[in-house]
Amino acid sequence: MTRIVIFGAGGKTGSMAVADATARGHHVTPLRSADADITDPEAVARVAWRHEVAIAAVAPTEADPRDFFQIAATALVTGLQSVGVARLVWVSIASLLPDASGVAAVDTDGFPGAYRPFSLGHRIALETLRASDLQWTAVSPAGDFAPETPPVGGYALTGVADQASRITRADHARALVDMAEQSGLRGKHLGVVPLSPAEKASAALGDGQR
Repeated sequence: MTRIVIFGAGGKTGSMAVADATARGHHVTPLRSADADITDPEAVARVAWRHEVAIAAVAPTEADPRDFFQIAATALVTGLQSVGVARLVWVSIASLLPDASGVAAVDTDGFPGAYRPFSLGHRIALETLRASDLQWTAVSPAGDFAPETPPVGGYALTGVADQASRITRADHARALVDMAEQSGLRGKHLGVVPLSPAEKASAALGDGQR
């Protein structure tokens, strides 16, 4: 059993992660924005104390996303490290994953301007995590979510964006908890894609990586 603190537990992704981790028998502390200010390192330290790993599935409500993600990531790094929590699973965004040619969607000319601040905020957060001593893993859909599709109970991992792929939130949450259970991971942004029919038949669920 792992002691997991989950920031953003009131959101769609965070609530799914809470459900998955709880079902596996982990000791879970679910936190909504009203329970702890993720932009305050002292608040982070207070709620994370005596946990082994944190999952952060957070987003700004009114603040500029570039400011919010930078402050939140800095507070997480400072707060978690101050109480000895070495591992963090950060819910990231697909637009930062490189495509087959090595270019992230946010860096292309056709990327929608309205989405750019949110994506750049996430990039700032990843830069903050890279500069830290945390064992962190960033996890995002490789493309987007599939809100109307039932989960299959498995997924595959990729380091490359696949904008056409759609993963259910439940299968994405499964990946988040799997990453929380694993020690030694550091400095990777992984995309989650659904298993193909062949992979479902031949691979252990949740085990594949592309």
